[in-house]
Amino acid sequence: MSTFELLMQGFGVALQPVNLMWALIGSVLGTAIGILPGIGPALTIALLLPVTITLAPESAFIMFAGVLYGAMYGGSTTSILINTPGEAGSMMTALEGNKMARAGRGAAALATAAIGSFVAGTIATLALTFIAPAIAELAFYFRPADYFAITVLAFCSVAVVMGRSRTRGFISLFIGIALGVVGIDAMAGQPRLTFGMMQLLKGIELTVVLVSLFAVGEMLYVASRYRSVPGTMVSIKGQSWFTRNDFKRSWAPWLRGTAIGFPLGALPGSGSEIPTMLSYTLERKLSRSGEFGKGAIEGVAGPEAANNAAAAGILVPLLTLGLPTSATAAVLLAAFQNYGLQPGPNLFSNNPALVWGLIASLYIGNCMLLVLNLPLVGLWVQLLRIPRPQLYAGILVFAMIGVWGLAQSWVDLTIMALVGLMGYVMRVYDFPIAPVLIGLILGPMAEGYLRTALAASQGNPVALVSTPVSATVMTIAVLIFALPPLLKRLKADA
Repeated sequence: MSTFELLMQGFGVALQPVNLMWALIGSVLGTAIGILPGIGPALTIALLLPVTITLAPESAFIMFAGVLYGAMYGGSTTSILINTPGEAGSMMTALEGNKMARAGRGAAALATAAIGSFVAGTIATLALTFIAPAIAELAFYFRPADYFAITVLAFCSVAVVMGRSRTRGFISLFIGIALGVVGIDAMAGQPRLTFGMMQLLKGIELTVVLVSLFAVGEMLYVASRYRSVPGTMVSIKGQSWFTRNDFKRSWAPWLRGTAIGFPLGALPGSGSEIPTMLSYTLERKLSRSGEFGKGAIEGVAGPEAANNAAAAGILVPLLTLGLPTSATAAVLLAAFQNYGLQPGPNLFSNNPALVWGLIASLYIGNCMLLVLNLPLVGLWVQLLRIPRPQLYAGILVFAMIGVWGLAQSWVDLTIMALVGLMGYVMRVYDFPIAPVLIGLILGPMAEGYLRTALAASQGNPVALVSTPVSATVMTIAVLIFALPPLLKRLKADA
């Protein structure tokens, strides 16, 4: 079947009334958590994992996609109105968006953010529609050594790019790998790192770690730095729709932001922060208005487009290779594993209704979010009036109920408390969280690929770089690790 025919079948799945309902719920929930500072899509999806296991996989992932896209939309609202990004990818939007709001152009800033997100999300979803099947076909020819090289590239990229210190990044990564190997060795049948506890033979539940790091650790961090004085909200003033001149200044940044965000979102470790920073820098250099630093609409249009395009970009390696490139993608991979599914080339052939229903729902969700965000901004900002202590206490209670509901295990609750404390310490000392998740999920996969490749070659390590793909990817991984300090030393010597 052609890609177009498969997409039409996907729309048949996504347009079912029950799936439309879940898409709307995900979009509304995603917008809400994008507006509330400190709560991102990764935390929300992690909290939803225990309670969505009874849903059909198509319904659950359509809702998760709505949460992911909705958070990208909603994060711009707080960035513009109170100069507080609700989501990490909205940091650059705050630089110009809040100045526009203070100058009485808040409505124009919110409009260009919403429309830019819609344009970028739609174009990026079109790219996902036609690129993902081609990559999935190529992935059928990958060998275990190739997959091992790809996981090594993911490890190096995430540890080096995420966080200010490579040392902290690799420490976080190794913590995740250590948590991932707890339990029974799948090949040898021997217990590892169980310390004689029978309850750990099955391993540490991925959902428990996700909820602990994002909910418990984040809540402790927020509580330790709580301030009772909220940010000053700028009222929405000006025209309800932006002018023709605003459109002329916005359409090119939308397209450039999409072109930057989609490919970078697919790369390991880039997340949504790097594409938005690059987009803002590019628009600042190209601008001739002289308004940057005073409230330039290009500084809102470009980063918001890059933000949403990156959200679609992370789905390419996730669906085609089973490779998470961000914290949110790692949580989505955990969701697939909860349903006994492994993303990769076989997912497209074995579960076409799920894959194409998910892709089709992105088009529908984009339209829903445009309708939700343009007329209802005044309603959404009322969420900022919820007192922080009550909000975060409610999230903590919900997290504990979800973890207890997994297996009614006191061991899981104990692990939740310990990992939550570790998450708090990591936040305090600026250790990135995402490498822990990547190590936890990809560590066992990398081990399996490594041992399979070595077994096939009778232990010869040359087999790990014996194919063009594995040799190329390993070289890139080494360069990512070694090139920055080498360039720094050469610059210092010069």
